[in-house]
Order: sequence, then structure tokens, then C-alpha cells
Amino acid sequence: MGGSSMATQILSDKVEKLNRLVEVSVVINSTLELEPLLRFIMDAAAEITGAQVASILLVDTKTQELYFMAFASDSDSEHAKRLKRIPVPLTKSIAGAIVQENRAIMINDVTTDPRHYRVTDDKSGFLTHSLLGVPMRIKERVVGVLEAVNKLQGNWSEDDQHYLEILASQAAVAIENASLVAKLRSAYQDLSQIDKIKNDFISIASHELRTPLGVILGYASFLKDESQGEASEHAEAVLSSAMKMRQIIEDMVNLRYLKVGEGELDSEESLVSEIMIGALHEVQSTAKAKDLALQYRLPTNDAKIKVDRHKIGMAMTNILNNAIKFSPPNSQIMMGYEMRDHEIWIYVTDKGAGIPPEHLERIFETFFQVEDHMTRKHGGMGLGLSIAKAVVDAHRGRIWAVSAGENQGSTFYISLPLMKG
Repeated sequence: MGGSSMATQILSDKVEKLNRLVEVSVVINSTLELEPLLRFIMDAAAEITGAQVASILLVDTKTQELYFMAFASDSDSEHAKRLKRIPVPLTKSIAGAIVQENRAIMINDVTTDPRHYRVTDDKSGFLTHSLLGVPMRIKERVVGVLEAVNKLQGNWSEDDQHYLEILASQAAVAIENASLVAKLRSAYQDLSQIDKIKNDFISIASHELRTPLGVILGYASFLKDESQGEASEHAEAVLSSAMKMRQIIEDMVNLRYLKVGEGELDSEESLVSEIMIGALHEVQSTAKAKDLALQYRLPTNDAKIKVDRHKIGMAMTNILNNAIKFSPPNSQIMMGYEMRDHEIWIYVTDKGAGIPPEHLERIFETFFQVEDHMTRKHGGMGLGLSIAKAVVDAHRGRIWAVSAGENQGSTFYISLPLMKG
């Protein structure tokens, strides 16, 4: 009967230890906070192996020394704090032997083992009597050691070693996950910083370029109107180049809106007519330089929409600039809007180059140009329409184009929901 009772107790102990290992797995899969996670693993290691404490030592690849990274629940003790400041050599230490030989080492009396690094005990004030250590591996590479120190009853067993090896694998997974997360966060921070530098540069550069460019446009327009013959032709060439430069600058400024999200919108109640007229005013000088007539048509009752006025205005401006770019001189561009059920449809119609049917969807792709880049006549970076689409999408609207084909003109539509009530 006594034998049966002992066997039952042994089985019960094993089940309890396995349950503890399962708990560790659950915790590893539910948190990425490394310090409390490793402390939890250390507590489990000490409890399962019946040790006084447990610790993790990791290899410093620069100094080729081991350092204490984590301890059991007394990690805030003075012993633990002193241990963190004590490097352990890879040679002439038990932990170093575990790393270099890539195998577990079990010692029931460290005083008989010449590899025991007594400096650790002397400086920390913690006395090591017995030690069980197993290698920690990440992708077959030994990165450290998991130790159980001072067996409370009896000697270390093969079961102790087996359980500690499982915990070492779990600790290695936790450390690797934390390392990957740290690298990912660092990469995001780097990207964020690069993005900020890019936006700052674009903002400063565009501001500095706009002022002299405005002067060039003004003088070129004046010279074109007041001069005759060859001088007028030269002024027109300068004006054309300046207009292309202005469009490139506008594309640069608006580049940051390619991935605008709904959460970045500063929405307010706005009259559609006010946003439209503002967009028309923005492109007035560019249209005039090309002798284009800008006209607009409004319904009897003006409509209200809740939008980010600046961004929707920018989307309209981009569509108008696209119409100006592809319209022949002395032609007309019409802008207006219509009520459609619970939406408004804003449209821009031109009599320009038109769009081949196979490109009607692709024209909203970033950097897409209908013309071949080697032979195209019209400048630009191919960003205006893709930026307009990003802004409209963020407002949960739709944008599309219709055209009868090349040289048949085109109409662009923006659909936005009307305000309720």
C-alpha cells in the first residue's frame, strides 16, 4: 500500500510540474514584457527543480563574457543587484563550460569542482553549494545558460535536468521574441524619423521655391502679354517651364497625403460651393497662363458636407490641375456638382487629351503616366490623382473618371456623402 501511495505522490508531483510548464507557455504567448516574463520563468525553474534560486546568464558577444540577466523572485535583493555587475568568464567557470561544450552540467558539490567561479560568491555574498545548468539555444546557437542553484533537498536528478531544459527553451523563445520586438520598434522609430526629416525638407524646400517661382510666373506672364515676336515666344517658354516646376512642387508638398487615414481628418461642416470656388481660385493663375477658361455650375440649393476642407480642397485642386495639364490652349474646363440620393457628385470636365479605356482605372495609381515616360509631352510626377484618391477614400467617398477615348476629353467625379438632417 505504501509503495502505491508513493507512486501516486510521484505521479502527482510530475503532473503539477507539467502544469507549471504549461503555465509558463501560456504566459510566454500572452505577453512581450521581458523582465516580468523571465522572472516568472526563474520562479518556475526554482520551484520545479526544488532549488533555492534560479538565474539566466547571457553571452556578451563583444566581451565574450557572461552576465546575469534574470533571477528568481529575489531579483530586487542586494545579492541580485551585485550579481548583475559581475562578469563571468567563458573560461574557468561552470557556466562558461556549459556554453562552450553546449551541454548540461550537474554538480552536487561545487567546492570539489575547479571550474567554479568563486569570485561571484565572494563579491555577491551569495554562497553556491550545488548547481544545475543547461544551455539556452536560439536557432542552434548557444546564447546563454539557465541555472538552478542550491538544491534544497537531496541531489539533482535527471528529471530536474529535463524540466530545466524545457524552461531554457521557453526562456530563449521569450528573449528572442523580445529582441525581435525591440528591433521592430527601433525600425519603426527610424522610419518615423526619416519620414519627419523628409516632410520637413519638402516643406522648407517648397516654401523657399514658391516665392521666387511666383515672381518668375508674374514677370513671364507680363512679358508674354506685353511683348511681341521672339520676346513673347521666349516669355511663353519661361512661363511654360515655370508652370511645370510649380506642378512638381505641388506634388512634392502633397506627397505626405498618399497614405492619409480617416483618423487624420479634421472634419467640419462646409458648403460645397465654398470648397469648389477655393480650388478654382488655387489654379486660376495656371489656367490663365495657358489661356484656359475656368467655369463652374452650382445647383439652386447649396449642399453641406462634413469633410476636411483643406484635404478635399487639395483633391479638387489636383483634379483641376490634371485637367489644365492635358487641355489644349483656349479651351474650357467646367466644374460643378449634382445631388444624387444621399450623395453629391462633384465633377470636372475638360476637352483635353482624353483617357484610353484600358487606363481609366490605372490613372489613380501612384506615379502612373498614360504617356510613355521617354516620349511624353506633359510633365509631372504622376502623383496628383493618386493623392486625390487617397484623400477621397479617407472620407469614405469614391473617385473615378469617364472618357470617350483619346482626344475626346474626360470627366472626373468625386462622390461624397451628404450631411444627415
